Amino acid sequence: MRSWIAVALGGIIGTGLRLASDTAFPHTANAFPWDTLIINLVGSLVLGVLAGGVWGRPGLPPWLKVGLGSGVIGSFTTFSALTAASVTLTTAGAGWLALTYVGVSLLLGLGAAALGLRVGASAAHRRMPREITDEGIDL
Repeated sequence: MRSWIAVALGGIIGTGLRLASDTAFPHTANAFPWDTLIINLVGSLVLGVLAGGVWGRPGLPPWLKVGLGSGVIGSFTTFSALTAASVTLTTAGAGWLALTYVGVSLLLGLGAAALGLRVGASAAHRRMPREITDEGIDL
């Protein structure tokens, strides 16, 4: 039950942060969606840091992991926002910009997650994890 509550509360926080970011940095239908890209990159980096370092600490409650990961980060960064921005660009006649946006998002998102894993592992004074499962981190 704690995990459900943690995800719900984390979702409220992440959604609020997402709305604040979208409000502060709006974009038009045919402009490159920098705000969505930056939000998703920040989320990928933070999730990598958490998974690479913080979540490996002994005694960290599972509800905190899902509250931060699935709740806060999951609602802050969304695949649906990437998809919606891509469809909006395409319907506005900027198909190549949409394709570029998806490609840049994937490449930089993977890079940000890898960097986050490395930073998190380094901060925790551990090797970078080879695999992250629901049961924990495989070093």
